[in-house]
Amino acid sequence: MNLSTTSYYSPILLCLYALESFSVITETKNSNDYFLAGNTLTWWAVGMSLIAANISAEQFIGMCGTGYADGIAIAAYEIMAAVTLVIIGKFLLPIMMEQRFFTMPQFLRNRYTDGVGLPFSILWLFLYIFINLTTVAWLGALAIEQILGFQGLSIATGGITVSLRSIIILSLFTIAGIYSIHGGMTSVAWSDVMQIIFIIGGGLATAYYALVAVAGEGGSITEGLERLANFAIDREYAKDTHFHLIIQESHNPSAFDNVPGIAAIIGGLWLTNIAYWGFNQYITQKGLAAYSTHEAQKGFLFAAFLKLLIPIIVLIPGICAFYITQYGNTELHNTIRVSDEAYPWFIKNFIPTGIKGLSLVALTAAVISSLGSMLNSTSTLFTIDIYRKYINPDASDKKLVTIGRMSAIIALVIALLAANPLLGELDQAFQYIQEYSGFIYPGITIVFGFGLLWKRASNTASIWVTILTIPLGILFKLVFPHVPFHFRAGYVFIILLILFVTISLCSKKTIPSQSIPKLGRDLLRRWGYIMGGIAIVSILAATIVSISYMLLPTDATPDNNVIAYLQDIGFQAFYFFGFFTGACSVLLLSNARSPKQDVRALPVNLALFATTRGYTWGALIVCALSLLLYALMW
Repeated sequence: MNLSTTSYYSPILLCLYALESFSVITETKNSNDYFLAGNTLTWWAVGMSLIAANISAEQFIGMCGTGYADGIAIAAYEIMAAVTLVIIGKFLLPIMMEQRFFTMPQFLRNRYTDGVGLPFSILWLFLYIFINLTTVAWLGALAIEQILGFQGLSIATGGITVSLRSIIILSLFTIAGIYSIHGGMTSVAWSDVMQIIFIIGGGLATAYYALVAVAGEGGSITEGLERLANFAIDREYAKDTHFHLIIQESHNPSAFDNVPGIAAIIGGLWLTNIAYWGFNQYITQKGLAAYSTHEAQKGFLFAAFLKLLIPIIVLIPGICAFYITQYGNTELHNTIRVSDEAYPWFIKNFIPTGIKGLSLVALTAAVISSLGSMLNSTSTLFTIDIYRKYINPDASDKKLVTIGRMSAIIALVIALLAANPLLGELDQAFQYIQEYSGFIYPGITIVFGFGLLWKRASNTASIWVTILTIPLGILFKLVFPHVPFHFRAGYVFIILLILFVTISLCSKKTIPSQSIPKLGRDLLRRWGYIMGGIAIVSILAATIVSISYMLLPTDATPDNNVIAYLQDIGFQAFYFFGFFTGACSVLLLSNARSPKQDVRALPVNLALFATTRGYTWGALIVCALSLLLYALMW
């Protein structure tokens, strides 16, 4: 694309964000307004803000790039996230709303001690600055640079040469910072509501023209879908992973490393989803800003339905780029050098000029909305969990807001300087985010999940898990470098889980347990036995398959042997599933029967988990749609 073409929509884009940035800024009265929008968000604002904060360059560029390289199996992150959202909305969000805290580490300090809260505050600050902010801005700048045809360009002034990509990153940070740093959560949330319209609209438009491009000149979207469908069911391409949600290791080992078969449904992906959607500050902060629990729950359910749209928006261009370059136009072979170039490559080469502007707006809106949310949460973590707690406990609301703004600016500067050294040589940045975030997800899931739901969860157990989470992740990475990171995270989870439960049950710092009505105890016991039965069956099944696989004859293959096939799709994920459901069983039975509880345990209030009929039906529909997708695209 040349500059004359770009000029048709660049001024519109800039004016749009200038108008948006200043129109959503409101006068911040106190720290609650700045960090939690004064608890005024409605369900649709919560739902839209959740998705706008989540959908960014890591999806448009990173996930699309992985779709181009490996296929649609990466959609598991979106499909299972929808299921996770309804589970969190029912079981975790009501407890968090009742506690009414600003940050997740603040909850840890209240539930355990400062020795647990502070490390997680620091871990999240590093995660947001060096993983999230850098990756989102880097991928967004890479895409914008390619769409506008500015690859490799730089500007020299005063003897200093600066790459155009760095200038774009600085521009993205500046725009996000204007409204996020000044207006806080209120500005972030309401700008997200506006941006999600462009994100979904532009994303759907790009997906439409991607399918038209597959159909060829003069073709229609229907013809494009037919070509892809025929390719998917053609026996000649049966072993191509691009059109299967469950990947077999023998078909594509590198793709299996990213999404290892059924582990996407019952394995370590649950750690990613629960930790991200349940305990991630810049996600949960949106729910905590709602004015009531039911309103927050409706927002999470709305987000779950929107989440099921995301694979259409971000994966279709990647799949279409794969089909066109490999099986369509032979002149386009090897024109995509790095997988993460697939989305901007497609926009640049196949999207009409006017729609290019809409696609660029969608991408830029996604990047800026995520950066804004991350910035607000970064400032919240530092201000509430570190500054107010350890540096200036008597700080006024005005001082807290000022410190929040200053910390966000410093975070932007650090991320700007760190982006190129960390991400300059990556091929699939989405996997970079997932793998290195996964080092802390097992510990986060255990410490937060049991802290919220289990009355025996002890401070000593939480400290040990906090200390060992990252070292164990690194150890498994070094010792088992070729094991998919979903499995490694699952094994770390199992070790930490056994440690956490054992130390908690041995803890002497207990008090007599609160009384639970008989009906509640019976309900907890019933589901505890059910989950325990599922756990035993899962672990036994995984053990039988593992032992049987070692005894198979040499001529056994996934095509002629059931055991070999189960091993090929990652049946060992059932070990994780068994221990995960076993943990739920221990939690339920212990809450029902144990006469003791931890001195800082939250009250067991089953009334919190009551939801409306509309929420129940909506949750069932989300789960049914997810199941249908896997049944059709296994």
